[in-house]
Amino acid sequence: MVFLSEVLMRVAPSATVAISQKTRVMVQEGRDIIALSAGEPDFDTPLHVREAATAAMNAGKTRYTNVDGIIELKEAVAAKFKRVNGLDVTAADCFVSSGGKQIVFNAMMATLNPGDEVVVPVPYWVSYPEIVRLCGAEPVFAVADASTGFKLSPAVLEAAITPRTKWLILNTPSNPTGAAHSVAELKGLVEVLLRHRHVHILTDDIYEVLVYNGGVFATIAQVESRLQPRILTMNGVSKSHAMTGWRIGYCTGPRPLLAAMTKLQGQSTTNPSSISQWAAVEALNGPQDFLAEWRQVFQDRRDLVVTGLNANIGLDCLTPAGAFYVFPSCQRLLGKTSAGGAALKTDEDFVLALLEETGVALVHGMAFGLPGHFRLSYAASTAELEEAVRRIQQFCAGIH
Repeated sequence: MVFLSEVLMRVAPSATVAISQKTRVMVQEGRDIIALSAGEPDFDTPLHVREAATAAMNAGKTRYTNVDGIIELKEAVAAKFKRVNGLDVTAADCFVSSGGKQIVFNAMMATLNPGDEVVVPVPYWVSYPEIVRLCGAEPVFAVADASTGFKLSPAVLEAAITPRTKWLILNTPSNPTGAAHSVAELKGLVEVLLRHRHVHILTDDIYEVLVYNGGVFATIAQVESRLQPRILTMNGVSKSHAMTGWRIGYCTGPRPLLAAMTKLQGQSTTNPSSISQWAAVEALNGPQDFLAEWRQVFQDRRDLVVTGLNANIGLDCLTPAGAFYVFPSCQRLLGKTSAGGAALKTDEDFVLALLEETGVALVHGMAFGLPGHFRLSYAASTAELEEAVRRIQQFCAGIH
């Protein structure tokens, strides 16, 4: 008999992981599946990064390291924050973990107590509220729907903050919408946060390099230095260098918080993979010229998908400014029936019927806190996206 903790019973399983697992099973069964549910680049990790990993292994760099990362990687992280984001930090202000998700978890676990609140903009990455709940605290949802371009407004942020608020989690560009806050929009949020000195900010910048049409990325610590003592700025190499499986995330923030996170990590996973760390040193210090080509490919794919989805009667798709997701509304198609006879009462019904009838795997909007939508990842080949759009158009045309 398994005895499960009360806190675990409060946590929902990851919907994106569940859809991806279901998709893999269908592929193993021989089904023709186009999987657009996972959030990872389809490019290979750059050759110079892979070669750095091989060199590290051949040099015997396969042992335990410092819990919070090798000094060479923390120096590379500090140099990146200074070079790209204008943050005056040193290696002592930086921390490395096994992926960005572990940084979020470490920060929340190290600081939250029962009764604390964390403001989570909606729609959100599926893990944010569940990590907060795992820590015994409560997520407070601040809705940023299509009417604001899926961007958090100062008024909604102000209304969500209470005396029990400990954190705001801000993800820009966003998963699942691709929305990216401009400097002016961040300044509006800054004015609210300056009035509430008890609120800390965790900014998830994992999609930093993917801002389109010549847009400029900005992180909130860069916009307002007075907030920097309360900000944990998180990033990683997963999306920027197609290294999702290498599991390296990094951050900079107040040293007392980093010390607490190191203490926690020392009693959980200890150090990230030594080989992955050496690869990440090369990723951050080495050539970055490939990023411009990747960015253009993603932008072209975005435009293909947005145009194709908006050609349907019943779907409404905004053009995202960054990341590699679109988050269309399927609200006008709900309450109807698919060509295969499925009742489309909810957005989950919509994506499950689409998967069964066409083999296109998406994630329903309710998994991200906003029903009536779905998330499509365009981190797939152009040929796959063209076929997926064709199948989605055919599916929508058959709804009655």
